[in-house]
Amino acid sequence: MKKEKGQVMTETVGSPAGAAGEPEADAREGMRVERVYTTEGVHPYDDVKWERRDVVMTNWRDGSVNFEQRGVEFPDSWSLNAVNIVTSKYFRGAVGTEERESSLRQLIDRVVKTYVASGVENGYFATDTDAEIFEHELTYMLLHQVFSFNSPVWFNVGTSSRQQVSACFILSVDDTMESILDWYKEEGLIFKGGSGAGLNLSRIRSSKELLSSGGTASGPVSFMRGADASAGTIKSGGATRRAAKMVVLDVDHPDVEEFIDTKAREEHKIRALRDSGFDMDLGGADANSVQYQNANNSVRVSDEFMRSVESDNDFGLRSRTDGDVIETVKGRNLFRKLAKAAWECADPGIQYDDTINDWHTSPETGRITASNPCSEYMHLDNSSCNLASLNLMKFLRDDLTFDAELFEKAVEFVITAMDISICFADFPTESIGVTTRKFRQLGIGYANLGALLMATGHAYDSDGGRALAASITSLMTGTAYKRSAELAGVVGPYEGYARNAEGHQRVMRKHAAANDLVRTYHHNDKAVHKLATSVWQQGLEIGNRNGWRNAQASVLAPTGTIGLMMDCDTTGVEPDLALVKFKKLVGGGSMQIVNQTVPRALQSLGYQEEQIEAIVEYIAEHGHVVDAPGLRQEHYEVFDCAMGERSIAPMGHVRMMAAVQSFISGAISKTVNMPEAATVEEVEELYFEGWKLGLKALAIYRDNCKVGQPLSAGKGDKAESEKAVEKQIEYRPVRKRLPKKRPSQTVSFTVGGAEGYLHAGSYPDDGLGEIFVKLGKQGSTLAGVMDAFSMSISVGLQYGIPLEFYVAKFQNLRFEPAGMTDDPDIRMASSVLDYLFRRLALDYLSYEKRAQLGIFTVDEREAQVNNTEPAQGTDNVDLDTMRSTVDYSRAEKSESKDEVRAGSSTELLELQLGKAADAPLCMTCGTKMRPSGSCYLCEGCGSTSGCS
Repeated sequence: MKKEKGQVMTETVGSPAGAAGEPEADAREGMRVERVYTTEGVHPYDDVKWERRDVVMTNWRDGSVNFEQRGVEFPDSWSLNAVNIVTSKYFRGAVGTEERESSLRQLIDRVVKTYVASGVENGYFATDTDAEIFEHELTYMLLHQVFSFNSPVWFNVGTSSRQQVSACFILSVDDTMESILDWYKEEGLIFKGGSGAGLNLSRIRSSKELLSSGGTASGPVSFMRGADASAGTIKSGGATRRAAKMVVLDVDHPDVEEFIDTKAREEHKIRALRDSGFDMDLGGADANSVQYQNANNSVRVSDEFMRSVESDNDFGLRSRTDGDVIETVKGRNLFRKLAKAAWECADPGIQYDDTINDWHTSPETGRITASNPCSEYMHLDNSSCNLASLNLMKFLRDDLTFDAELFEKAVEFVITAMDISICFADFPTESIGVTTRKFRQLGIGYANLGALLMATGHAYDSDGGRALAASITSLMTGTAYKRSAELAGVVGPYEGYARNAEGHQRVMRKHAAANDLVRTYHHNDKAVHKLATSVWQQGLEIGNRNGWRNAQASVLAPTGTIGLMMDCDTTGVEPDLALVKFKKLVGGGSMQIVNQTVPRALQSLGYQEEQIEAIVEYIAEHGHVVDAPGLRQEHYEVFDCAMGERSIAPMGHVRMMAAVQSFISGAISKTVNMPEAATVEEVEELYFEGWKLGLKALAIYRDNCKVGQPLSAGKGDKAESEKAVEKQIEYRPVRKRLPKKRPSQTVSFTVGGAEGYLHAGSYPDDGLGEIFVKLGKQGSTLAGVMDAFSMSISVGLQYGIPLEFYVAKFQNLRFEPAGMTDDPDIRMASSVLDYLFRRLALDYLSYEKRAQLGIFTVDEREAQVNNTEPAQGTDNVDLDTMRSTVDYSRAEKSESKDEVRAGSSTELLELQLGKAADAPLCMTCGTKMRPSGSCYLCEGCGSTSGCS
């Protein structure tokens, strides 16, 4: 029977039968693959429009060049940000050499052809034709940003480097000095490669126990100090982000209270040193004296402990050597200490041990004791997981329904490719390689959930939103395991399956049972859930017959860098950060834009085109939807974001995590943000509800709880605030008048046929102090308005308002007259004011300030294009500095009101809220990062603060 385009058939074909009409010599066991996205006879590259661009990435703070490569080739649909990040991070070869990659085609071919060749070699495909179709489908999906592999794949696959494909690692350490030193070494090797690792220290005996020699043990916290120093050294030795690591300790370890307090005590030290005048900001000169800052800490709690908290009973701390109780504490008191430490400094997080191991597919091999640094990968010690994430917005149809069938087929392709990668992958240690090849852990996930929910008219914190998220996640994991079972019939189940068959089957039944409990509310989630139910039933039948190829299939990762590569509005399972975002422009500069998801959401909610325009315009001005014209109040919640005027309540984040957790093999990378005014009791409530709702891990962050954050606002406790009020001094600007005799210049100009004169007076020492504009006939309304305007600008300049502030506000302002000018440096102007302030910038601002505004003389532009030194008369700037400021491969113009003061969406949000956000500055480009799962992501260059 002939299948239509958009369908795929993957079935086991046994020898000697081959594809119909093909020679038996070509037949072998493997999968049959049919096209979904592609058309026979047309290569995916031939279906897109390609263009050449120049990538010049600069440090936002000082203008220095971080990276430059010109003439790179990408589809015209890819954004500037995606092009910059892929070019700078993923293209291989030394810049400026012939070996350097310069096209997205080269990058995709390098990776995809390696995967397909390994698939052919290992018997995954029935015929060469099936392998070719698989190659074209993967190529199309990567080319059109349908999904992305994790960063190590792009770094390493198809190069002369080790073929490391995994980003997530779990190590182990035993109670011997040799094992502890091996831990330091293995962790260092993983950090050197740009990945992260986690481990559980609970096997190390406590400081309350004796050594065989009769002395007292040091305890795990003391060894954490050495590992932390090692991680910090590797970071400072040249890495572009801090070492990413997770340290876990069981709640019944006798040193658990010391472990809980480690980072909280350091935070007290930071405050004391700061108040004494030391530089304790992030990256400050004195910040290196602080310990334990290179790791995320988590306490692994048991059901027994949580029940002792619930019933206010005693809880025993047990010896590591014989398991006897050596100390008894009140469970509730220990839980309060944990919550208070998290309230003070965001650490430790919490991991729910019994829940994690209840969903463990390989329990006969060993327990799950730890996680990777971002807490999404949880499996056996000395193992790894490679990740890939799908862009959910690519499955949203024009009628705003989710294409579940297409999503299912996409998951099948991606999970197959991920499994193939383990066949050729290298690993940082032999033990990790052995475990990973035996259990073949995969981590398929998604990005853009927040954008998808908003676009379909669902509030993130709503029953309907959670139902759609749960249905999509269930379909994803169900399809992944179904394909894993099909692969087991082709190339065999994972090596550890036979020993763990009963446990694996039990977990599959738990997933399917959880799917049956999902309550649907809307035709969108009903259709997705119906297909998910069918997929789980088929998967169970195939798996019971074949076994499964993979011990783990899915996680929800931060999707930081690859989320930017796919031009996603939201990362992982996160909601949108804010309704208004910061966008870099190809021609240089930036602009403020309303999220493109907002109009689609308004359309989904039934608003007319005129209403949508008015609401979007209101959001652009105010940054939120409160009191937006024509927007009904019951729809406000659809536009709630992680930050801003209407931010999602902390418990709303927890409820969303709980909605999808039952459909994830691993866990979820996410931090629940809490307002500064949140209490310790509220932290306790979140941690307790996380346990009751079946989460595997949970971390919180209370606004302004850390001192070491740049530009943090509202620091200090109530007493400090009251003290500050008592000492408050009011400062007022003082007008600096021009002397009677001052230098000046007059410029005649023509803009769009309108003639005028600009008179500018300066202070004798330095700086513009007044302007007068003659435009229109004397006595006309226009002439009067320009006189009044000139007077107000002049007074502002004399009161100290910087000229660059006015330039930023008035350049690119659009109104008539506009058009050609007679000025060789400014050939086109969008209005008279646009011309006047760009002319003033050229005459009175330094090159560095003008470069940030994208304003250059004709000589400077020629120097940039011709790669020569600027003509005489230009500010003393070398060519490299000039190149660092502009990417002029396309001419897009900015209408941003805050383009000089904001370098990222986080900074733009700070301007709207009037308060600083607790996020670090990127160590590569100086941009303020944004939250991404339990890590941070730089929108400027794609760097992350954790594993990617």
